[in-house]
Amino acid sequence: MSINTLHYIKRPAKEGLENPKPIFLIHGYGSDENDLFAFAESLPNHYYIISVRAPYAMQPFGNAWYAINFDAEKGKWSDLEQARSSRDLLHDFIKAACEKYHLDTSYISLLGFSQGSIISFALGLQYPEAYKNLICLSGYLNEALFDGKTDKSAYKNLRVFASHGTQDQVVPYEWGANSPVLLNTMGIENEFKSYPIGHGVSPQNFSDLLHWLNSSSKAL
Repeated sequence: MSINTLHYIKRPAKEGLENPKPIFLIHGYGSDENDLFAFAESLPNHYYIISVRAPYAMQPFGNAWYAINFDAEKGKWSDLEQARSSRDLLHDFIKAACEKYHLDTSYISLLGFSQGSIISFALGLQYPEAYKNLICLSGYLNEALFDGKTDKSAYKNLRVFASHGTQDQVVPYEWGANSPVLLNTMGIENEFKSYPIGHGVSPQNFSDLLHWLNSSSKAL
Protein backbone atom coordinates (compact mmCIF):
# COMPACT_ATOMS: atom_id res chain seq x y z
CA MET A 1 0.00 0.00 0.00
CA SER A 2 1.65 3.23 -1.20
CA ILE A 3 0.53 6.82 -1.47
CA ASN A 4 2.53 7.03 -4.70
CA THR A 5 -0.03 4.96 -6.60
CA LEU A 6 -2.00 8.10 -7.51
CA HIS A 7 -1.02 11.71 -8.12
CA TYR A 8 -2.55 14.27 -5.77
CA ILE A 9 -2.37 17.80 -4.42
CA LYS A 10 -3.19 18.85 -0.88
CA ARG A 11 -4.15 21.65 1.46
CA PRO A 12 -3.11 20.83 5.02
CA ALA A 13 -5.36 21.66 7.93
CA LYS A 14 -4.52 24.65 10.10
CA GLU A 15 -1.48 24.31 12.31
CA GLY A 16 -1.77 22.82 15.75
CA LEU A 17 -4.34 20.16 14.89
CA GLU A 18 -3.45 16.57 15.65
CA ASN A 19 -5.05 13.94 13.44
CA PRO A 20 -7.21 16.35 11.40
CA LYS A 21 -10.30 15.11 9.56
CA PRO A 22 -9.62 14.53 5.84
CA ILE A 23 -11.72 15.32 2.79
CA PHE A 24 -10.74 13.58 -0.44
CA LEU A 25 -11.80 15.35 -3.64
CA ILE A 26 -12.65 13.03 -6.54
CA HIS A 27 -12.98 14.73 -9.92
CA GLY A 28 -15.16 13.86 -12.89
CA TYR A 29 -14.55 12.27 -16.29
CA GLY A 30 -12.03 14.11 -18.45
CA SER A 31 -10.80 16.36 -15.64
CA ASP A 32 -7.95 16.25 -13.13
CA GLU A 33 -7.01 16.98 -9.53
CA ASN A 34 -6.99 20.75 -10.09
CA ASP A 35 -10.69 20.96 -10.90
CA LEU A 36 -12.33 20.39 -7.51
CA PHE A 37 -9.31 21.82 -5.69
CA ALA A 38 -10.89 25.20 -6.35
CA PHE A 39 -13.27 24.23 -3.53
CA ALA A 40 -10.41 23.80 -1.06
CA GLU A 41 -10.08 27.45 -0.04
CA SER A 42 -13.79 27.56 0.84
CA LEU A 43 -13.83 24.35 2.86
CA PRO A 44 -13.37 24.72 6.63
CA ASN A 45 -9.67 25.02 7.50
CA HIS A 46 -9.78 22.30 10.15
CA TYR A 47 -10.12 19.74 7.34
CA TYR A 48 -7.11 18.29 5.55
CA ILE A 49 -7.93 18.43 1.82
CA ILE A 50 -6.46 15.97 -0.68
CA SER A 51 -7.49 16.12 -4.34
CA VAL A 52 -6.70 12.98 -6.32
CA ARG A 53 -6.05 12.43 -10.04
CA ALA A 54 -7.81 9.47 -11.67
CA PRO A 55 -5.50 6.70 -12.96
CA TYR A 56 -6.54 6.55 -16.63
CA ALA A 57 -5.07 9.29 -18.82
CA MET A 58 -7.22 10.50 -21.70
CA GLN A 59 -6.19 12.04 -25.00
CA PRO A 60 -5.44 14.83 -25.61
CA PHE A 61 -5.86 15.71 -21.93
CA GLY A 62 -7.79 14.85 -18.80
CA ASN A 63 -8.21 11.67 -16.79
CA ALA A 64 -10.90 9.14 -15.96
CA TRP A 65 -11.71 6.68 -13.20
CA TYR A 66 -13.05 4.35 -15.87
CA ALA A 67 -13.67 4.41 -19.59
CA ILE A 68 -17.00 5.50 -21.05
CA ASN A 69 -17.39 4.00 -24.52
CA PHE A 70 -19.65 5.07 -27.34
CA ASP A 71 -20.57 2.15 -29.59
CA ALA A 72 -22.94 2.30 -32.55
CA GLU A 73 -24.53 -1.00 -31.57
CA LYS A 74 -24.26 -0.97 -27.76
CA GLY A 75 -24.71 2.75 -27.33
CA LYS A 76 -23.02 4.44 -24.38
CA TRP A 77 -21.57 2.02 -21.83
CA SER A 78 -19.14 2.13 -18.92
CA ASP A 79 -16.19 -0.14 -18.20
CA LEU A 80 -17.32 -1.51 -14.84
CA GLU A 81 -14.19 -3.60 -14.39
CA GLN A 82 -12.08 -0.44 -14.56
CA ALA A 83 -14.51 1.28 -12.19
CA ARG A 84 -14.15 -1.45 -9.56
CA SER A 85 -10.38 -1.41 -9.98
CA SER A 86 -10.30 2.38 -9.46
CA ARG A 87 -12.58 2.03 -6.45
CA ASP A 88 -10.17 -0.35 -4.74
CA LEU A 89 -7.06 1.55 -5.85
CA LEU A 90 -8.50 4.74 -4.36
CA HIS A 91 -9.46 2.95 -1.15
CA ASP A 92 -5.86 1.77 -0.71
CA PHE A 93 -4.54 5.24 -1.55
CA ILE A 94 -6.79 6.83 1.08
CA LYS A 95 -5.57 4.43 3.76
CA ALA A 96 -1.96 5.22 2.82
CA ALA A 97 -2.59 8.99 2.80
CA CYS A 98 -4.23 8.86 6.23
CA GLU A 99 -1.22 7.00 7.59
CA LYS A 100 1.33 9.33 5.98
CA TYR A 101 -0.31 12.57 7.11
CA HIS A 102 -1.65 11.25 10.45
CA LEU A 103 -5.29 11.88 9.56
CA ASP A 104 -8.39 10.92 11.53
CA THR A 105 -9.48 7.61 10.01
CA SER A 106 -12.74 7.65 11.98
CA TYR A 107 -13.99 10.67 10.03
CA ILE A 108 -13.08 10.40 6.35
CA SER A 109 -15.17 12.41 3.89
CA LEU A 110 -15.36 11.96 0.12
CA LEU A 111 -16.45 14.79 -2.17
CA GLY A 112 -17.03 13.66 -5.73
CA PHE A 113 -18.43 15.26 -8.87
CA SER A 114 -20.04 13.39 -11.79
CA GLN A 115 -17.95 10.25 -12.40
CA GLY A 116 -16.14 11.06 -9.18
CA SER A 117 -19.52 11.05 -7.45
CA ILE A 118 -20.27 7.58 -8.83
CA ILE A 119 -16.90 6.34 -7.55
CA SER A 120 -17.55 7.99 -4.16
CA PHE A 121 -20.84 6.12 -3.85
CA ALA A 122 -19.13 2.87 -4.84
CA LEU A 123 -16.28 3.40 -2.39
CA GLY A 124 -18.46 4.30 0.56
CA LEU A 125 -20.96 1.51 0.00
CA GLN A 126 -18.31 -1.16 -0.63
CA TYR A 127 -16.35 -0.15 2.48
CA PRO A 128 -18.92 1.60 4.72
CA GLU A 129 -16.92 0.98 7.88
CA ALA A 130 -14.09 3.13 6.50
CA TYR A 131 -15.98 6.31 5.62
CA LYS A 132 -18.15 8.88 7.37
CA ASN A 133 -19.44 11.42 4.82
CA LEU A 134 -20.17 11.00 1.12
CA ILE A 135 -20.81 14.22 -0.79
CA CYS A 136 -21.97 13.14 -4.24
CA LEU A 137 -22.63 15.91 -6.76
CA SER A 138 -24.21 15.36 -10.19
CA GLY A 139 -23.74 11.61 -10.16
CA TYR A 140 -25.72 8.53 -9.25
CA LEU A 141 -25.58 5.32 -7.27
CA ASN A 142 -24.57 2.40 -9.52
CA GLU A 143 -25.49 -0.83 -7.74
CA ALA A 144 -23.12 -2.82 -9.98
CA LEU A 145 -20.12 -1.16 -8.31
CA PHE A 146 -20.49 -2.46 -4.77
CA ASP A 147 -21.52 -5.57 -2.89
CA GLY A 148 -24.64 -4.89 -0.86
CA LYS A 149 -24.53 -5.77 2.83
CA THR A 150 -27.28 -8.04 4.14
CA ASP A 151 -26.88 -6.50 7.59
CA LYS A 152 -27.96 -2.86 7.35
CA SER A 153 -26.07 -2.03 10.54
CA ALA A 154 -22.93 -2.07 8.39
CA TYR A 155 -24.02 1.34 7.10
CA LYS A 156 -24.88 2.87 10.48
CA ASN A 157 -22.01 5.39 10.55
CA LEU A 158 -22.37 6.52 6.93
CA ARG A 159 -24.02 9.81 5.91
CA VAL A 160 -24.70 11.07 2.40
CA PHE A 161 -25.31 14.47 0.83
CA ALA A 162 -26.32 14.14 -2.83
CA SER A 163 -27.36 16.83 -5.29
CA HIS A 164 -28.31 17.14 -8.93
CA GLY A 165 -29.30 19.71 -11.50
CA THR A 166 -32.82 19.28 -12.85
CA GLN A 167 -31.56 20.34 -16.29
CA ASP A 168 -28.52 18.05 -16.34
CA GLN A 169 -27.95 16.77 -19.91
CA VAL A 170 -24.88 14.69 -19.02
CA VAL A 171 -26.16 12.55 -16.15
CA PRO A 172 -29.99 12.45 -16.26
CA TYR A 173 -31.68 14.00 -13.26
CA GLU A 174 -33.81 10.88 -12.81
CA TRP A 175 -30.67 8.80 -12.23
CA GLY A 176 -29.49 11.10 -9.48
CA ALA A 177 -32.95 11.40 -7.92
CA ASN A 178 -33.11 7.60 -7.60
CA SER A 179 -30.05 7.54 -5.33
CA PRO A 180 -31.86 8.59 -2.12
CA VAL A 181 -34.51 5.96 -2.82
CA LEU A 182 -31.83 3.27 -2.82
CA LEU A 183 -30.06 4.78 0.20
CA ASN A 184 -33.29 4.72 2.16
CA THR A 185 -33.71 1.01 1.52
CA MET A 186 -30.28 0.49 3.06
CA GLY A 187 -31.11 2.62 6.08
CA ILE A 188 -28.44 5.20 5.25
CA GLU A 189 -28.97 8.74 6.53
CA ASN A 190 -29.05 11.02 3.51
CA GLU A 191 -30.07 14.40 2.18
CA PHE A 192 -30.85 15.06 -1.48
CA LYS A 193 -31.03 18.51 -3.04
CA SER A 194 -31.97 19.55 -6.56
CA TYR A 195 -31.23 22.82 -8.35
CA PRO A 196 -32.51 24.40 -11.60
CA ILE A 197 -29.13 24.06 -13.33
CA GLY A 198 -27.32 21.77 -15.74
CA HIS A 199 -24.26 19.61 -15.07
CA GLY A 200 -22.44 21.66 -12.47
CA VAL A 201 -22.36 23.03 -8.94
CA SER A 202 -24.22 26.26 -8.27
CA PRO A 203 -23.29 28.66 -5.43
CA GLN A 204 -26.42 27.56 -3.56
CA ASN A 205 -25.43 23.92 -4.01
CA PHE A 206 -22.00 24.60 -2.53
CA SER A 207 -23.50 26.59 0.32
CA ASP A 208 -25.88 23.72 1.10
CA LEU A 209 -23.14 21.10 1.14
CA LEU A 210 -21.03 23.26 3.46
CA HIS A 211 -23.97 23.64 5.83
CA TRP A 212 -24.53 19.88 5.76
CA LEU A 213 -20.83 19.18 6.34
CA ASN A 214 -20.64 21.62 9.24
CA SER A 215 -23.80 20.23 10.83
CA SER A 216 -22.41 16.69 10.63
CA SER A 217 -19.18 17.62 12.40
CA LYS A 218 -21.05 19.47 15.14
CA ALA A 219 -23.17 16.39 15.76
CA LEU A 220 -20.15 14.44 16.98
